[in-house]
Amino acid sequence: MFKKILVANRGEIALRIQRACRELGIKAVMVYSEADRDAKYVKLADEAVCIGPAPSPLSYLNMPAIISAAEVTDAEAIHPGYGFLSENADFAERVEKSGFTFIGPTPENIRTMGDKVSAKQAMIKAGVPCVPGSDGELPDDPALIKRIAKTIGYPVIIKASGGGGGRGMRVVHTEAALVNAVQMTKAEAAAAFGNPAVYMEKYLQNPRHVEIQILADTHKNAVYLGERDCSMQRRHQKVIEEAPAPGIPRRLIEKIGDRCAAACKKIGYRGAGTFEFLYENGEFYFIEMNTRVQVEHPITELITGIDIVRTQIMIASGEKLPFTQRQIEFKGHAIECRVNAEDPYKFIPSPGRISMWHAPGGPGVRVDTHVYNNYFVPPNYDSMIGKIITYGDTREQAMARMRTALLETVVEGINTNIPLHQDLMVDSKFMEGGTNIHYLEEWLTHRNTNKR
Repeated sequence: MFKKILVANRGEIALRIQRACRELGIKAVMVYSEADRDAKYVKLADEAVCIGPAPSPLSYLNMPAIISAAEVTDAEAIHPGYGFLSENADFAERVEKSGFTFIGPTPENIRTMGDKVSAKQAMIKAGVPCVPGSDGELPDDPALIKRIAKTIGYPVIIKASGGGGGRGMRVVHTEAALVNAVQMTKAEAAAAFGNPAVYMEKYLQNPRHVEIQILADTHKNAVYLGERDCSMQRRHQKVIEEAPAPGIPRRLIEKIGDRCAAACKKIGYRGAGTFEFLYENGEFYFIEMNTRVQVEHPITELITGIDIVRTQIMIASGEKLPFTQRQIEFKGHAIECRVNAEDPYKFIPSPGRISMWHAPGGPGVRVDTHVYNNYFVPPNYDSMIGKIITYGDTREQAMARMRTALLETVVEGINTNIPLHQDLMVDSKFMEGGTNIHYLEEWLTHRNTNKR
């Protein structure tokens, strides 16, 4: 086991990793930007190193600064958390070449899964069902593009091969709009991701977003930890997640989970990962794989009793998975609400000083956050300031506990999206379960129309 790990991230995930290290008796080195000098995890750190000014490119995306911090503190491994450099294959490679262990997949795994065309091809070979679409990158010939679209059937969606986070996508409903849409997406992809390659898929009308959590070690063992429903989204960004997914038969989850675990063995995957699917009419369609720990990992931890971050560290140190698929039990229901520093309905960021912070408590309530009374939320980073997670024997109990937890939470000095979560927790369609990925945006449009 490692003696010292450098945590190359910030916010609640940095604190989460720090806690896992403490539990394992490992010293944690925390890096921070000048904007995060007063962060809780920096104050609690065994060692802390400032890696640059507030802008991410000069600090949390600064590879030489992070690796230098690991060198001067004699760290043995680097945990990237999520976001920033967590899915950057070049960073993983530089970490390994510098003599440190990267707590995550191999650079080759990250490269394959980071390119959506190669990821899809790898999944087809591994027997994981994919959305019907083009066989790789779209050609330049307009006639060929039209022929591919006709074979798939309209509507289709054009996606950037190197895209992510909901960017680099365009839905096309008619042949007349097709070629122009492909050219525009290519130009956007080249500008945003440095890769103009695009591909085409059938556009599913009303799918749900369901993902499968996996863990794989370096001894050819892989397991799945069930599913999460992440369909409550705005602009492709998740707002509420829950596990298990309401209304999906267990036999279907077991079938797709087994395929994901088998795919991990086939590609030699290492660490934690998440297979993301669109689910419609009883069928799963692979869309991408996230090669890191997810923001929503706590709901899986609550229904399985497995500490995903701790297991990531154990896998990276060379240990075998401490459980088999048969030993994993799924119990109860968990829901996570992402708390963002933003206007709850206009979604305008609301950085600033928190004059009052009071976290909820009680049975089945977990709060993952790095904020505290008088904490200053910097304007330089993602607006998420924490996550409220509730667990119950049933979905109804988890929702009831979430309503109480949201009511108990006090955040003053800045705006948060807690009022939005409170409204959604009493929405009849959400309470029923099984809403599709368009539901929240339609709900917001309807609400705004009625307000006028």
